[in-house]
Amino acid sequence: MSPLDAFDRVLAALHRAALDDAHWPAAAALVDEECGTAGNVLVVSEGAGDDVRINFTRYLYRGEPRPELAREYFDIYYPHDEAVPRVRELPAGTLAHTPSLYTEEELKTSQAYNEAWLHCVCQNGLCIPLLVEPGGLRIIWGFADPIATGDWQSAQLELIESLLPHVRQAVRVRQALAGADALSASLANLLDRSRIGVLHLDRGGRVLAANDPARDILRRGEGLSDRAGGALHASLPADDGRLQGLLKRALPEFGSATPPAGGSMTIQRPLLRSQLELYVHPVDAGQADFGGRRVSALVLLVDPESRPRIDPVRLSALLGLSPSEGRVSALLAEGRPVREIATATGYRESYVRWLLKQVYKKQGVSGQVALVQRVLTAYALPRL
Repeated sequence: MSPLDAFDRVLAALHRAALDDAHWPAAAALVDEECGTAGNVLVVSEGAGDDVRINFTRYLYRGEPRPELAREYFDIYYPHDEAVPRVRELPAGTLAHTPSLYTEEELKTSQAYNEAWLHCVCQNGLCIPLLVEPGGLRIIWGFADPIATGDWQSAQLELIESLLPHVRQAVRVRQALAGADALSASLANLLDRSRIGVLHLDRGGRVLAANDPARDILRRGEGLSDRAGGALHASLPADDGRLQGLLKRALPEFGSATPPAGGSMTIQRPLLRSQLELYVHPVDAGQADFGGRRVSALVLLVDPESRPRIDPVRLSALLGLSPSEGRVSALLAEGRPVREIATATGYRESYVRWLLKQVYKKQGVSGQVALVQRVLTAYALPRL
């Protein structure tokens, strides 16, 4: 199979996995097969300095989940791994060979390298930051050792590099869906979600369907509209140029040798201070349509002005929290950062972080993303 065919197969699998978590193991197995590796790992972390929190990990070896390896590493080795601060300094897109993250002496003495990475078959692996944001959000993609070749070959590295933006985009789409409590929703059911705007586009970029939040955004014309024959356009010329570029990549012309690809951007809203977050994601056809209009791309719209309002008293009762814990948890789930929570409550930022840590312990979760999911899920339960 040619490198281009391998890339196309993996890309199609990633598109499916971004919209349905059940497809992630198959996509990971295909990545391992085409890249010639024993396994691959995704890690999402947040924070800076000594306050770094691991929000998500997924260890998959040839498509088989290995959560015990993740637990062993983060429980025993992570706090003392000499490579961790060096990984945090890597620019996004850097392919770092695992041994290069340790000094010559550490390669002999490091417990993380000589025990954890031996168990994980990663002593000859790769560590790649997919995303590094100023606020401390990081997405790391790691690879276990290459098999059969003994060492990394140029063709393997080229394929991995070509996949980086697409894996990053798939993770960002999952994050957007998680924030809308829509991780388990099907393509059709996404239209029923009220916490996120959802548009279905045909192959020409015209709007086929929209849920209420998306329809309201388009009707108001606040940064985005579909008044030009049903086609999606941004209000400002610079934004519209970027948007049309995203749509062109997600909806290539029939017969194009370029596979569809997703992307994301922010949309300026001239009359509002906040920006609209927009994610474009291709949708696998699944079957021939004989030229009929079908959903070819999914657009997710995240409007920071449309935050859910959560009653902290009810939330405290649902989750067994103290009044102060319920208050900061409710504000966090409404999408407010720690600084805003501190301002709204009159607490110091350090006290807000301490309260959140107490809630993490009580709820058995790790990090803000997991807590928000817990809050939104609990709050969606009917009143007794």
